[in-house]
Amino acid sequence: MKAVSLLVLAGAAIGFSGAASAQFAKPEDAIKYRKSALFVMQQHYARIGAMASGKAPFNAQAAADNAAIAEAMSKLPWAAFGDGTDLGDTKARPEIWKEQAKFKAAAEKMQSEMSKLAAATKTGNLDSIKTAFQSTSGSCKACHDDFRAK
Repeated sequence: MKAVSLLVLAGAAIGFSGAASAQFAKPEDAIKYRKSALFVMQQHYARIGAMASGKAPFNAQAAADNAAIAEAMSKLPWAAFGDGTDLGDTKARPEIWKEQAKFKAAAEKMQSEMSKLAAATKTGNLDSIKTAFQSTSGSCKACHDDFRAK
């Protein structure tokens, strides 16, 4: 039931994400929004990683639940990279705004890999999950390397 509630919440958040970019009162609000979305995504993604690496016991249902949340969250932060959000409390590099097409492609790649991970978790096969987790991690790293300050 808890997982269903989280999925409903994530689904609602996705539904509102398109309008969210126009609704940030201040650039700081957009930065906080995107950082929060990325943090929640990372927390659920890390739970799958702990199972994939053997640091936590494998639980197929927990993996699938966490992957569904991470997948939903992967769609949210991009609306919050608007004008004026390059300054302030952020690790976003200027390249995001200079190379917007490349940034968008990196975000879409990560979302695609996150969807593949979610599909892999539904099989309950740990080896498939490990493979999909590695691919997703690679897409996250590539974007961080190009667009996130250390």
